[in-house]
Amino acid sequence: MKSRSDFAQKREALNEKIREAAIAEFAEHGLRGTTTQAIADRAGLTKTKLHYHISGKEELYQDVIDQIIGIWADLFDGSAINRDPESVLRDYVVRKVRFSLEHPNKVKLFANEVMRDAGMLQDHWIRSREDVRRSASLIESWIADGRVRPVDPVLLLFHIWAMTEYYAVMGKQVRFFLEHGDSDTLNAEYIASEIANVILNGLLEVDSREQAQA
Repeated sequence: MKSRSDFAQKREALNEKIREAAIAEFAEHGLRGTTTQAIADRAGLTKTKLHYHISGKEELYQDVIDQIIGIWADLFDGSAINRDPESVLRDYVVRKVRFSLEHPNKVKLFANEVMRDAGMLQDHWIRSREDVRRSASLIESWIADGRVRPVDPVLLLFHIWAMTEYYAVMGKQVRFFLEHGDSDTLNAEYIASEIANVILNGLLEVDSREQAQA
């Protein structure tokens, strides 16, 4: 006889299957272009059974957006913020690249929502802005302590997002120019190292003009 925990695990596994199917559909077609029938088909369920687990695609879409925003906030907070700037930023870039390569549909879904007018993000952006300000404050403290060169901390975060998320949003182009097949695995560590080096060379190395003026 199955226990309640067995049923709970089975239900959660099915909910995750539905969520992943929805993410794939939303990433490709957006909220407006996605139907619950398409989600059900991708999840291998009947439409009736799907609606037993969800009330509608809008609620599911919002749930996915909530999840992505929470994950991205945790990616920076999870980088050991008490360590030196180089370690923190390298760790953050690695986390972002790995997420982009392992969950490209989530990144594309979010990017598509922003490009469509970000209507479903308005309620989240106040909280997200606070997360960004907290991260920017850490970078500002490094600047004040002379540990990194002066930069706009928010723009620095934008640049990191752009470079790391590129490998999800523009994945087809990346694979074409690198002569990789759709199923080939990209080297996350190598990509992250290249991005981190570009960022850190600008933040940590003393410019020759500054040396001349010293």
